Amino acid sequence: MAAQRPLVVSMGDPAGVGLEVALIAARDALADLPFFVLLADLDAVEATARRVGYKGEIRSGMIADAVPGGLHVIHTPLNVRASPGRPDPRNAETVRVAIEAGVRLAAAGEAAGLVTLPIAKAVMYEAGFLFPGHTEFIAALLETLAMAGPRGPVMMLAGDGLRVSLATIHTPLRDVASALTQARVERAARVTLHALACDFGIAGPRLAIAGLNPHAGESGALGREEIEIIGPVAARLRAEGHRVSDPLPADTLFHPEARASYDAVLAMYHDQGLIPVKTVDFFGAVNVTLGLPIVRTSPDHGVAFDRAGLGVARADSFIAALKLAAELGARRAEQADRV
Repeated sequence: MAAQRPLVVSMGDPAGVGLEVALIAARDALADLPFFVLLADLDAVEATARRVGYKGEIRSGMIADAVPGGLHVIHTPLNVRASPGRPDPRNAETVRVAIEAGVRLAAAGEAAGLVTLPIAKAVMYEAGFLFPGHTEFIAALLETLAMAGPRGPVMMLAGDGLRVSLATIHTPLRDVASALTQARVERAARVTLHALACDFGIAGPRLAIAGLNPHAGESGALGREEIEIIGPVAARLRAEGHRVSDPLPADTLFHPEARASYDAVLAMYHDQGLIPVKTVDFFGAVNVTLGLPIVRTSPDHGVAFDRAGLGVARADSFIAALKLAAELGARRAEQADRV
């Protein structure tokens, strides 16, 4: 029998709550968590363990040395000691190296997937980071790696039975309409449908598509994006046999009865999709990147510098991100075994 592959967890900004939520999860529920290793500075992990009261074993070494039980750290040294709530751009290089190492291990099949702890974009930018965020950086690292299905990245938020993908991500609201094209909406829809079928194991997935405008444009009276951009994409996909709705008014799309009619929603912009997910499951929602050749999830929260070091961080979203990554990784492994 092949050895169990761990998930790898990249440390994120060491001054934020990332390592805290990982150690709190290990403190409270390690035996119930998927097998994972931390790509992090060993001293920072040990200091965080003392701060949150984790008293279990902490081991270090290569990923091949990791075994379930206890906490395993692949030492990724910081340039300067981390202080909770006080980010230092001098550590941005280590944050980047940890992400790269996690991607490399997952791409090589040594890890079942990657879970990324939160980074601070402004701190990374100050150190010369050239990508809008985690997702775009990871996608660039993997752009030459072959994969099955349409390529993303597409951002999905998942929590308490609700899954929402985004056609645009961190686009300013005033720019969303001009950013929407048929090609962009179609790619997001195809990536989402493939992921629902192959990663989430849903046969004949149902995708609801949100309109951009109030009342989904009301037949063009309140905007024509539904007629000229979103609707034609939905029609093409239905013609291929996919179960896809016409653009629907977003304000009636997320109540319990509506949620029973689909497996995921494709939202047109950030807050249109994230507000419902965070309302339904604020503490337990997960960010999952679709359309990558590896599994990648992350907690659906930021670095929370104002809460770092206070011992009040909640690990719900990190635990959910681990469990979802393990589920998706196992399903991909089953599919690979059948090929």
